[in-house]
Amino acid sequence: MSAKEKILGTDEAWESEKLGADKKHVRRAGEELSCQIDNALGLQMISIRLDKGLIESFKTLAAFHGVGYQPLMRDALKRFAESEMKAIVSGIVESQKKQQAQQESLSEKSDCNQQKVA
Repeated sequence: MSAKEKILGTDEAWESEKLGADKKHVRRAGEELSCQIDNALGLQMISIRLDKGLIESFKTLAAFHGVGYQPLMRDALKRFAESEMKAIVSGIVESQKKQQAQQESLSEKSDCNQQKVA
């Protein structure tokens, strides 16, 4: 393809990377834009030390699934946190149900004892 030949902006051109993959057209987003994107997505940068093997595992999994390893880690952490929060809430609800059942049982026994006295 000659330098002056235009590529049509079709979905196929983007998917095949005929468009959008040339590094000479890439530039880094400015700090303000990066901050706006993070805020819009609700993201916060952190620093964390992880085992090299864990990182390599996520890189392997990410390559298999065709995604980046950092978004994959973010998704795994999010799913874990959501699952743990559900388990905690479920445990609290179950505990409250048991307490309520015990209170109702004690109340019924108290009613029975009062009827026997009368």
